[in-house]
Amino acid sequence: MLRTMLCGIRQLTPRQTKPRGFLATGLMIVKRETPLALYKGLGAVLSGIVPKMAIRFASFETYKEWLADKSTGNTRVGNIFIAGLAAGTTEAVAVVCPMEVVKIRLQAQQHSLADPMEAPRYRNAGHAVYTIIREEGFSALYRGVSLTALRQATNQGANFTAYQELKKLAHTYQPDLRDLPSYQHMIIGLISGAMGPFSNAPIDTIKTRLQKATYEPGTTAFQRIAAIAKDMWKQEGVRSFYKGITPRVLRVAPGQAIVFAVYEKVRGIIETMKVSPSQDRYSE
Repeated sequence: MLRTMLCGIRQLTPRQTKPRGFLATGLMIVKRETPLALYKGLGAVLSGIVPKMAIRFASFETYKEWLADKSTGNTRVGNIFIAGLAAGTTEAVAVVCPMEVVKIRLQAQQHSLADPMEAPRYRNAGHAVYTIIREEGFSALYRGVSLTALRQATNQGANFTAYQELKKLAHTYQPDLRDLPSYQHMIIGLISGAMGPFSNAPIDTIKTRLQKATYEPGTTAFQRIAAIAKDMWKQEGVRSFYKGITPRVLRVAPGQAIVFAVYEKVRGIIETMKVSPSQDRYSE
């Protein structure tokens, strides 16, 4: 919620007002709309997070296997990055873009949750999907898909590459360990998870503003993207492209720490269930 508000804030001129920071934006939301407003769009996130993670890791492992050296089974660093790019693109098209359009629309509507007489435009994630499709067409759910795919691709390319390389480094310093402990997977996931937000913050900020806006007839996606970027540069300067970076890192990095720790545990369980080379049965 805080990231969306920060990315969507537009200053009238660079000198008229001081940019509102992370904590100030949070306090403003709580004061205007009650603390519950900080959880706007949670339904869209929860309904999309499980398929997103499933698609991300399943597609990454598939692409990684395709790009592996057939003789050794190992995948080079460059090919891991390519597999991450492909996995990010896959999840963006399959689930992330529609989920984020709905989430951003829910978060962008400013109404007081303390006032029952002030009805919001979108009541919940399901109502938002129905309203967007009815009024703007199904394609509206894929507004900004090119930027979403670019952001997710660079996110996962950097994320998986950093994770794999840091894990190798940890093993070199602990050669006696067959598997790293979960807390080390979490630390490595925390570091690798922060790589993406820092590498593509401008893309994410432009995408957020594009998905927040309603459709303008007679304009192409490229024209809208170029107009938003030009307006941001002219009105707010280069710092506007990095609005919302703090809440985004605080959200993404801890999430990746947990995700990678769980991923390694599940992966280990699945590997023990594979058919043994010497026995035509599953190990117990």
